[in-house]
Amino acid sequence: MRRAERLNDIVHHLRRMHHAITAQTLADAFEVSLRTIYRDIQDLIDSGVPILGEAGVGYIIDKKYHLPPIMFDADELEAIALGIGMVSNWTDDKFAAKAKSAYLKIQATLPATLLNELHQISTFSAPSHYKIPWQVEFTEVRECIRRKQRVGFTYLDLNNKKTQRSIRPIALISFSPIWLLAGWCELRQEFRNFRLDRISNFNALPSHFTDEKDKSLTTYLKLVKQEQL
Repeated sequence: MRRAERLNDIVHHLRRMHHAITAQTLADAFEVSLRTIYRDIQDLIDSGVPILGEAGVGYIIDKKYHLPPIMFDADELEAIALGIGMVSNWTDDKFAAKAKSAYLKIQATLPATLLNELHQISTFSAPSHYKIPWQVEFTEVRECIRRKQRVGFTYLDLNNKKTQRSIRPIALISFSPIWLLAGWCELRQEFRNFRLDRISNFNALPSHFTDEKDKSLTTYLKLVKQEQL
């Protein structure tokens, strides 16, 4: 975890607490040394974050600090919680952890009335045996899309024919229980969708790409929309 991200997470962690929390507890939660926590807390205080307490006793933050710029209603919270549940059940452990982290940050910003609504949500996403396993690392695929990094893999089509592909990955799309990797296929010179469960030997290639109008996600989505009309 990068330090800037940890400092932000420490603030959210303290906001969720209703009592002082020791430096050792924080060190255990973030898997860092006591010295690191002492330094992080001091840096937060120096930057104006209203953290009260001292080493060996515990820390608490003024709950008025960092008030949320937006507020959710009960239905919005339910939609968010459902989406986070679906991410947890239909992606991978790394992305599920990020979803859980986002959920905890949302909790930390809520007033008592909405926090009570969050605890009474009755719409859920449950694990399913219909989930189709894949060999690729879901998070690695996402990161390649974000970095605009070409990828190569072996693809098994619906006729059980294998081909070697290199593509510009542009999106991951869920058609539950199937996930598709959309991209510009350099073999076919057109947009193609590839089922994650039919991809093997996936690897990030050393070359990156820049957006080109006819090969971009925007163009892909326009074509998909036209096909649906």
